[in-house]
Formats: sequence, structure tokens, C-alpha cells
Amino acid sequence: MHPIRLLCLVCLVPLSVWCNGPKPFPKNVHRILFLGNSITYGGHYITDIETYLTLKYPKKNFEFINVGLPSETVSGLSEENHAGGRFPRPDLHERLTRVLAQTQPDFVFACYGMNDGIYLPLEEGRFQKFKDGITWLHDEITQLGVPIVHLTPPVYDELRGKDKGYAAVLDHYADWLLQQRKIQKWQVVDIHSEMQNYLTQRRKTNPEFTFAKDGVHPDALGHWLMAKPVLAYLGQKDVQEAETLEGAIAFHPKSKEVHKLISQRQQFMKDAWLTSTGHKRPEMAVGLPLEEAKKKAAEIEKEIRELLKK
Repeated sequence: MHPIRLLCLVCLVPLSVWCNGPKPFPKNVHRILFLGNSITYGGHYITDIETYLTLKYPKKNFEFINVGLPSETVSGLSEENHAGGRFPRPDLHERLTRVLAQTQPDFVFACYGMNDGIYLPLEEGRFQKFKDGITWLHDEITQLGVPIVHLTPPVYDELRGKDKGYAAVLDHYADWLLQQRKIQKWQVVDIHSEMQNYLTQRRKTNPEFTFAKDGVHPDALGHWLMAKPVLAYLGQKDVQEAETLEGAIAFHPKSKEVHKLISQRQQFMKDAWLTSTGHKRPEMAVGLPLEEAKKKAAEIEKEIRELLKK
């Protein structure tokens, strides 16, 4: 058994205690897994987090694994004629066991909600499916002795999206997740409010402003707004004043080069991991075989380490 899991199971150390320990992650954490839908698959916020922490903690050795799957839900729901009738939404229940067995994570972040209300008005049955799915996911991870941190859903922008009233659905889902901090003692990072507050402020001077042209998928700025509260949760309070990732990492002379390499690695590793762990979502890139991708990733890691010395 992985040592961090054994420690958690035997000593029953609360996650809240761990999160007050060595920054940015508890001691012995190496593999950090990100679960989610197409926004997580897009992965810019993961790349932002990895880049910042790599530059800030050059002596640490973290592996950030992105297995976000486009269209996926944790609720198990799918609207009629999804994707023009080509395929139903994939369900995390179908693949989670394989993902955990292969990735062997020491720490998990999960970001669901955007697809789980299937772009319809708030309805108790659908909301319950979301709550049941999130609770199932939480239990599946924690029974392994692995910490999980839930991210509230990103914002749905009704100015650009066609599904009126859906922003309120995600407000409701986010509120429920935040309540679990107190009720269940869960670890929850609120990216929803960060994005909503920024959107509200910018629209005061520019009513047409958006960071999601389709209402759903954030651009680079939107992903940075997702990354900031995660980094703050991990003890990186100094990122709060940074308007962009570039501003946050400007302290390092090789920040641009490191960011480019991490972006390249994340791009091919996510497809390799998805193909290796398996899923039922068609129309996805196959990517490199996992072992070949790992070798290529190791080469990039050497380049990054050389840059960090300079």
C-alpha cells in the first residue's frame, strides 16, 4: 500500500490537519489527479497550477495528472439527442475504478457540475443525482485514504450561452458543495464565486465582457480565475493580486520557457492517460501509448530541471 494511504488509514489524520502541514501539499504527496469534464480536459487551469508550483518549489517533485473527459457527468444524466444523437454523455461511474487503479493518486481534485444539470432549469431530481454522484465520488476516494478536494462548478455565462436560467442552477450546485465544508467537513475550493465576482465587476464597465464565448468553456483568463483559488487553498496567497498567470510567475527568469514545456507535456499526457484508462466517449484523440508518453514526459522534465537551475 502507498505510504500516504497507510498513514491516513492507520492514524486517521484529518485532511484539515494535513492541509495545515507542509506546503503546498502534505508530505509524501507526489501524484495529483484532476477529475472533471471538458473544462478540466482543456486543462489550462491545471497547467497554470503546475507551472506556478514548479517555479515556486523547484526542489519538489510533483506529477499532475489530467483525466478530465469532455461531456462527462458525475450525476449519470444525459439529455435527449446529446451531441446530435451521436452518443450519450459519459458517466464517471463507468471509469473511476480503472482511473484510480492506474494513476494511483496521492491527492485528488474534482470539478463537476457544469454538465450535471444537463442545461435545464433547476429540478430536484436532477439536483439529487448530482448530490448522490458527488457523495459517491467522495466516498470512493476517501475509502482509499486519499484526500479529495472538490471544486465548485465554473460559471455559466447566460450572455453567451443559450440556456437561460442555467446560471442559477450552477449557483445552487455550488452553494450545496460549499455547505458540505461545515456539514461533512469536506475540503471545497470555491472557483465559482471567483469567476462570478470577476465577471460582475468587468461587466460594470464593459457589458459585453466574457471569458467563455459559448457560455461554458473559459478562455485563458477564465482558467486563471479557476487556478487562483486552488493555489490560494494550497497556501499561495500571493497569487491573489495577479491578473494573469504571466504576472504571477514573473518572479522567475525562465517562467515562459517552463510554462511552454509544461503545457506541451500536459497536452499529450492527458490523451495518453485517457486512452490507457479507457472511457466510452467517442471522437477523442487517441494520443501516444502511455509508456511512450511517459518517456517523452521524462525528457521534458529534464529540460525543465535545467531551466530551473538558471
